[in-house]
Amino acid sequence: MYGLWRPRVLGAWKVPASGPLIFAVNHSHNIDGPMVIGVAPRASHFLVKKEAFIGPIGSFMTHTGQIKVDRDTTDRTAITRALGVLENGGVLGIFPEGTRGDGDFAALRAGLAYFAVRSGAPIVPVAVLGSTERRGRLTKALPPLRSRVDVVFGEPFDAGDGSGRRTRKALDEATERIQKQLAAHLENARRLTGR
Repeated sequence: MYGLWRPRVLGAWKVPASGPLIFAVNHSHNIDGPMVIGVAPRASHFLVKKEAFIGPIGSFMTHTGQIKVDRDTTDRTAITRALGVLENGGVLGIFPEGTRGDGDFAALRAGLAYFAVRSGAPIVPVAVLGSTERRGRLTKALPPLRSRVDVVFGEPFDAGDGSGRRTRKALDEATERIQKQLAAHLENARRLTGR
């Protein structure tokens, strides 16, 4: 990432050095996940749609520990692998909106709340800004080479209410809490970076 673009990383010191953790990353461009993986202070294993695992890129993602997920069904294999990452004290990366969009955390799926409440792992909000501002001249699907992309890590927080409940209502309430925290982090990241 540092060879192709000019990432500016803010708040990396907020990421706990050990223990299970979930990166909740906004998603507006294809490079958002690879950018976080490349600049984060800890190795991470992202949930990635199975359609992305093709050719050499798919082999590379498998080799680096990314988790293939089938978004059309309840993918028990992906869920088990993701929970295993957290049980082993690793970092799980999730795009809580489920797909690329405006990257504003406006519509969250329940997966993030499920993993956070089930594992008890804190969530670190991550805002990637600047990846969609301009298109590259050589490759229109990527930001211009050597352009600045900001990655802003936020304060870790717990999604659960402390009761340990895993009911549908508890997950819905956790999703609401998460959405508020992520939206506040994104607003703060925009203010910090001027984007």
